[in-house]
Amino acid sequence: MTYESPEGRGRRVGYLDGDAVVDAGFDGDMVAFIEAGAPVGTTRGVANAVLRAPLRPRTLRDFLAFEGHLLNVFPALGKAIPEEWYRLPAYYKGLPDTVIGPEDEIPWPAYTQRLDHELELAAVIGRPGKDITEDNALDHVFGYTIWNDLSARDVQAGELPVGMGPGKAKDWDGSNVLGPCIVTADEVDPHDIELEVRVNGERWGGANTRDMHHTFESMIVYASQALMLRPGEVLGSGTATGGSGVELGRWLAPADTVEMEASGIGVLRNVVGHRPA
Repeated sequence: MTYESPEGRGRRVGYLDGDAVVDAGFDGDMVAFIEAGAPVGTTRGVANAVLRAPLRPRTLRDFLAFEGHLLNVFPALGKAIPEEWYRLPAYYKGLPDTVIGPEDEIPWPAYTQRLDHELELAAVIGRPGKDITEDNALDHVFGYTIWNDLSARDVQAGELPVGMGPGKAKDWDGSNVLGPCIVTADEVDPHDIELEVRVNGERWGGANTRDMHHTFESMIVYASQALMLRPGEVLGSGTATGGSGVELGRWLAPADTVEMEASGIGVLRNVVGHRPA
C-alpha cells in the first residue's frame, strides 16, 4: 500500500500486518519498490495512516474481457459484438496522472451530465518481459488491485462513432481510481475473484473473474508482443458484467458513495463530488 501519516513524511510504501499499517522502510515510491524487488528495510508501525492510491502507474492499459458486459451494452447501441473481439484482447490506454485513491472525492467534470462507474480488476506488472508466453505470463504480475474506470457516458456516445477510442469520455483529473491496496500475486487466484459494486449500500452488479473471456495471461501475451512490459504498468480487466450503471440505465449523482469490493483484496470506497453549474 501507499500511505500518508500525520508525521508529514509524505507518501510512503507500507504493508498491512493484521489491521496495523507498517512502514516498509523503503525510500521511494511504489513503482521503485516493485522494480527493486520489494525490499523491506527497517520496519515500524504507523499510527493514523491514510491510504492513498497504491501507485502512480507507469502506464494504464484497459481491456474488455467480460463478454457479459458487452452483451448488456451493445444491443442498446444497435451493435453486435464484433467477431474480432473473441480473438483479440484489444485495449486502449489511459493517463497515469489521472489516478486518485481510496476515499478521495471523485471529481465531476463540468462537460458531462451522465457520470458512470466501471468495476474492474487490475494487474500490476512486477517483472519486466517482452514476447511473454501464456505459460509464464502470471510470473510477471506483482499483484492485483481494484480499478474504478470512470466514464462520461454522454460524451462517450459522441466519441464512439469517430472510431478512435475514448478521449474526454475517460480523461479528466481523477477519472481513474485505484486501491485500496495491492495484494501480491501469491495471495489471490486471478481466475476466481468475486467482484461487486455498491452505490449507497445497494448492490448494482458484479461478477466473478472466472467469467472473463480474455484472461490476464492472454492480455499480457498480447500487450508484450515486440514490447517490453515494465514494473508498475497496470492492465485492467475491463468492466465486469453488471459493473457499470449504463448496463442498468442508472447514473451516479453528487454525494453518492461508490464501493467496489474484490474478494481477497478489499473495498475501494469513494464519494462523488458536486456537479459544476
